[in-house]
Amino acid sequence: MVAKVSAIVLAGGEVGGSLATVTSERYEALIRIGSQPMVSYVISALRSTERVGRIIVVGPRELAGALSAEECEFVESSSSMVENLVRALSVLDTAEKVLVVTGDVPLVTGAVIERFLEQTESLEADIYYPIVTKESNEALFPSMRRTYVRLREGVFTGGNVVLLDPACVLKCRNTIEQAVAMRKNPWQLARLLGFRFIIKLLLNRLHLAEIEQRVELILGFKGKGIISTSPEIGIDVDKASDLQLVRSVLAGEYSALQNVKNENAPGTIDA
Repeated sequence: MVAKVSAIVLAGGEVGGSLATVTSERYEALIRIGSQPMVSYVISALRSTERVGRIIVVGPRELAGALSAEECEFVESSSSMVENLVRALSVLDTAEKVLVVTGDVPLVTGAVIERFLEQTESLEADIYYPIVTKESNEALFPSMRRTYVRLREGVFTGGNVVLLDPACVLKCRNTIEQAVAMRKNPWQLARLLGFRFIIKLLLNRLHLAEIEQRVELILGFKGKGIISTSPEIGIDVDKASDLQLVRSVLAGEYSALQNVKNENAPGTIDA
């Protein structure tokens, strides 16, 4: 029998930026894609794999009516992502590792979730975070604008899934709040790790293992970066162009060949 993990879906993010010009919804999770709110695709992906047991969705009160009590449990969100995580963990009340997914990744599938969990099985750590290769991301979504970081192992963008020990959140809450706020800015994250890391990042000499070791030194728990070739795990909807893309994909109208990236387009950062 496959061991099941509980899952938390963080679905409290508010619509902002260019996304606000193409939807009247206040919350990202409620944006319609086809006939369903965006968060429903994430829940369906989790429900489709036997590796996931309980599902807790943390979101605004308005979201509760759009969810099925048979598929998930609902917890009302606050304005803090980390506080939302703490609220969900208190409901789960478990010492076992928990899968955390954001509610704005509608392209994620059960198979993608399973691959990520399988990659963590042989590794001892307290927290596992996927980093997606630039090659795999641009092979499937060449027009997608992403922020990339160049390490010695390759060029990567971050995922929107994490497997973690609940004790990590309670022990390092303030630092995690900082990291969450900086998650879209690799330079700020490097500053959190220290000046030496900024220099090595600039020189393209930073190894993934060095980041893992520094995180353990600062936070006191062991983290592992999981190199992923599943771009779906990193495609979050926070811009109008993102929404257009995922609607096209989920409607079966998307073709990578028709969406070849314009090499002169702004928005992709190689760090």
